[in-house]
Amino acid sequence: MILHGNCLTVMPTLPAGQYHTSVTSPPYWGLRDYGLPESDWPEATYTPMPGLSPITVPEWTGCLGLEPTPEMFVAHMVLVFREVWRLLREDGTLWLNFGDSYAGAGPRRDEGFNARYHGKHYSSNKQGDIDRVRPGRFMPNGLKAKDLIGIPWRVAFALQADGWYLRMDNIWNKPNCMPESVQDRPTKAHEYVFLLTKSERYYYDKDAIKEHMAESSIARLSQDIEGQRGSDRANGGAKTNGKMKAVGKAYSFKRRVNEGKVPGQPKQHREDREDREYYGSRNKRSVWTVATAQFSEAHFAVMPKKIAEIGILAGAPVGGCVFDPFGGSGTTLEVALENNRECTIIEMGSQYVEIAKRRTATVQPNLIF
Repeated sequence: MILHGNCLTVMPTLPAGQYHTSVTSPPYWGLRDYGLPESDWPEATYTPMPGLSPITVPEWTGCLGLEPTPEMFVAHMVLVFREVWRLLREDGTLWLNFGDSYAGAGPRRDEGFNARYHGKHYSSNKQGDIDRVRPGRFMPNGLKAKDLIGIPWRVAFALQADGWYLRMDNIWNKPNCMPESVQDRPTKAHEYVFLLTKSERYYYDKDAIKEHMAESSIARLSQDIEGQRGSDRANGGAKTNGKMKAVGKAYSFKRRVNEGKVPGQPKQHREDREDREYYGSRNKRSVWTVATAQFSEAHFAVMPKKIAEIGILAGAPVGGCVFDPFGGSGTTLEVALENNRECTIIEMGSQYVEIAKRRTATVQPNLIF
């Protein structure tokens, strides 16, 4: 389902506690103007980090991501995700994708903070029917030119202070990242995908997102232990219970594992849970190497389907409900439908709503056996 409107006003109309997970990528602060209508944001009070004193930001009218200060942007993020909290079940999860920004002074020092022509807007190239407009910005208070602002962590800590459990700072590693002309730091090739939860115990299907083991690990675990002579040199020769041999066997032999059942295998009874066949899969790691998305229909900040898929498969069961308050071109909706989950997205831009409708009109769910 696609809902057209401002998520801040649409979310209060939805019933509470109906979604298993929210998978979303909000507008990044200070990077671009999406050409959306301005919104009225109320005065907001939030705690920037657990243990610190609350701060209050005033009322403001403008577009999310174009706030004059990082503090105001974080406050607006807290407002949005307070409502997402209400919509999630008690065992719900939030998968939150964020990129960072740099502070700068003048267009020649722009490092992702975009053009600053005395606060005026600067229009760049067109892609499809949508103007790529970049906002003018001044130096944030308290920061120096070239400072990394730390927007993802500011939002994550503020949400943690607001009651969310901050469970993991997954790294989205981009093998095809955008080249940068900087000469005094590495090229940025990553973003964050935070896993946040409402409760200490929550729905998380680790088996649905298991990944393949490294070939070297499979080879090591596939050694023929029975055929090995072993080594007398283990423990400096002090080993007294036999010669030291390699551990495990990935396929024909059994080994002790603690990574949970392998996808597609029958559930183990408690008495044999510690001794089972191992097929070379492992628990999902926190660094995800996923190429940036290439999408022809104009939306130039598309979250890759693979990133959305991880949160959807782990966060909602088959037939479960997924939510995205910043629906964009419909990536979360498309992936959820493909994987037999219900999904609701909210998108403010009418042009993106039309893209999302076209993109998801003919989605075929994957067959489940």
